[in-house]
Amino acid sequence: MVNQLVLAFLLSGLIAALAYWRGSLAPSGAIGALLVGTVIYGFGGWIWGILLALFFISSSLLSHYKEREKQAVAEKFDKGHRRDLGQVLANGGAGAIVALLNGFFPSPLWLPIFLGTMATVTADTWATELGTLSQRPPRLITNGRVVPVGTSGGISPFGTAVSFTGGLLIGLVAGLLSQDHILALTLTGGVGGLAGSLGDSFLGATVQQIYTCTVCQKETEKKVHCGHPTRPLRGWRWMNNDLVNFLASVFGGVTAVLVYSLLVA
Repeated sequence: MVNQLVLAFLLSGLIAALAYWRGSLAPSGAIGALLVGTVIYGFGGWIWGILLALFFISSSLLSHYKEREKQAVAEKFDKGHRRDLGQVLANGGAGAIVALLNGFFPSPLWLPIFLGTMATVTADTWATELGTLSQRPPRLITNGRVVPVGTSGGISPFGTAVSFTGGLLIGLVAGLLSQDHILALTLTGGVGGLAGSLGDSFLGATVQQIYTCTVCQKETEKKVHCGHPTRPLRGWRWMNNDLVNFLASVFGGVTAVLVYSLLVA
């Protein structure tokens, strides 16, 4: 275990340093990636580490895909593509907790739970990065009302399909690497990731804190927009996007283990 933790620390440090150098991580995000990566690989094993790396690499690449076309939408989001500590913990924190539990209380069910958390954050990130490029306007998940692109809680058929595909990829890789229950793990990733991503959208439409810019009157997650403080529009004051992402990943993990249990029963 000690040797694995040391190796996990070294590999996570290398990846975090490269990501910081490439501009994908802020300084605090690099520290968070080092901690999360060390815990997940150190206590979960190499398959868990690869799933984490797959999420991070694919999400980082997609964040730069058609970046100019997404600039107008990006202003709605609280944070940019250079992930900070809060974003890293929001996306990897639940997985790290599951890895710790796996290290101290081993069980075959920890893998599908972890898979669900990684499938969720992958699905949600893919939906955000690619779904905003959809030719059809999104609709609010709660009432179906057409909303501007980038609105928290807005979903589209294309974004939903992308979300499901991201989860399927995580599940497929987990199945191929473990060489056991490949189809079950693939479906677990797809369903768990989609459920978690839709859960994220539901929280975004209902309880996430959203603001209105006092200058341009646009909805945004930012507390400052157009150089001026924004005013609260809806949601709970303490429910920011990072917490929404974390809770969604937990929901995706719970959904995944239920799906997996049904499929392999």
